[in-house]
Amino acid sequence: MDKIIVLIGAPGAGKGTQARLLQERRNIPQISTGDMFREMRSLDTPLAREVQEIMASGKLISDEITYRIVRERTSKSDTAGTFVLDGYPRTAVQAEQLETLAGEQGKEILAIEVDIPAEELMKRLTGRRSCPECGEIYNIYSKPPKVQGFCDMHPECPLDHRADDNEESVKTRLDTYQANTAPLLEYYGRSGRLSKVSGIGDVEEIYAELSALL
Repeated sequence: MDKIIVLIGAPGAGKGTQARLLQERRNIPQISTGDMFREMRSLDTPLAREVQEIMASGKLISDEITYRIVRERTSKSDTAGTFVLDGYPRTAVQAEQLETLAGEQGKEILAIEVDIPAEELMKRLTGRRSCPECGEIYNIYSKPPKVQGFCDMHPECPLDHRADDNEESVKTRLDTYQANTAPLLEYYGRSGRLSKVSGIGDVEEIYAELSALL
């Protein structure tokens, strides 16, 4: 049976990288809620106009409208088979709505958590640096540039350090993630549909472990 793969992972866990690899290597489409919301800004459909009005007013987009966006996107031909959801569901309410969608599409849900200790996430996020010229990502702990503070490929470019990649901001983001995600993990754990892969180690090793679950 085709699957809806729900990838769950904290900021910096690497789930986006793994979703891209599944798309490139196994032709499993990566459906990102971030991409969907960005697309809504330029579309001219009744649902898109509704979303644009909500965004313009500064209000939060409700679970119901988010579900309608996901449902509309996953009704396209490229998601006729198995696909990966990246960034949805985020709450137990959204998880229940996804059950309805899976039933309509005749698919089963497989939730996979990319699990990684908080200390490692802190290093990944606070140590992150990027080149403003080419976008290359470095990390002062795990992937430092040859010359401290400068890109290997553009040695004239000082590396950027995002203002919110500081310890206090990162801790707040991770605490918020844990609080919001705990009910979701419990929801899928109760039904025996939650698997875990370690987010520590080589990207290829993590991919092999993830791919084996499918």
